[in-house]
Amino acid sequence: MDKQIYFIIKKMTIHYERRFLVAHTIIQFFSFLPNWLEVFVIAFVPVVELRGAIPWGTLMLHMPYLNVFLLAWLGSILPAPFILKFIPAVLTWMRTKKGVLKRLAEWIHTRGINKSQQITKYKFWGLMIFVAIPLPGTGVWTGCLAASLIEMDFKRGMLSVVLGSAIAGVIVTLLCAFGLMAVSAS
Repeated sequence: MDKQIYFIIKKMTIHYERRFLVAHTIIQFFSFLPNWLEVFVIAFVPVVELRGAIPWGTLMLHMPYLNVFLLAWLGSILPAPFILKFIPAVLTWMRTKKGVLKRLAEWIHTRGINKSQQITKYKFWGLMIFVAIPLPGTGVWTGCLAASLIEMDFKRGMLSVVLGSAIAGVIVTLLCAFGLMAVSAS
């Protein structure tokens, strides 16, 4: 039993180390931009979103918390209306292709279906809470995909994702602020 737990923890650690490496590479790619634009653009990127942009802006770039929160939140919600509007058509088109595009569309669809099953019961509130949880794979991009898969009304889906993103931003900003205070106090 202990070996099983060990291997599960090891597998999870490797999975999150890979995600961190991808996120770090993406963040480094945008380092030539002015700080405010760097935070905004990083928050726009699907893998990172504001969950990576806020710690980067506050802890690495030493920007004010409110500025970073607003830039990251705006950057994360900017693609939302486009994703909600166009993702069904894009996935349908990708499924008609062969090879990588078809496999990618199937993977996105399967992932979205798995995530949307958690949301279906409570729709608006479920989607908002799902997006608000600051964990990998629960951001604006996945939330918009889930909203389109459960055929949520555009306005309700958009409002739910925007509110969820704001809550996630507040949580991540507070974690950064309290984490920094705890480190400097010790």
